[in-house]
Amino acid sequence: MFRGPNLASDMSNPAPLKTAIRSYRDLRVWQQSMDLAETIYQVTKTFPDTERYGLISQLRRAAVSVASNIAEGHARSLGDYLRHLLVSSGSLAEMEAQLILSQRLGILSTTDADQLLQVCEKLGRGLGALRKNLGARRRSLTPNP
Repeated sequence: MFRGPNLASDMSNPAPLKTAIRSYRDLRVWQQSMDLAETIYQVTKTFPDTERYGLISQLRRAAVSVASNIAEGHARSLGDYLRHLLVSSGSLAEMEAQLILSQRLGILSTTDADQLLQVCEKLGRGLGALRKNLGARRRSLTPNP
């Protein structure tokens, strides 16, 4: 059983933003995605070696993709940023499916799977809120014909 930090409770009470967003590293969703990726790496260390090129690799790649696409998108145009956030959301959905499969196969306990799925759900809501905010900004910058 995984005995890492209780990410679901840690992420439910995020610290208030104290400064302006200057870098992707200032984004709460990026910070949460990095925490999740770190946890996925720790959890998958307990998976059987037979899953090295299966679920271990897939989960780790999906976890890294969430954080990486937030970072890469932040460095691009607003439209590209929105597309990268959609890719992050897709990678998060992949991770959720892989966690469910890991639990169904008996590789991951129901408790651990539920905790990680709660974290994914919270992160997904954060990504959605960021996309909504950026979409509103994009609409406000677009001249009306």
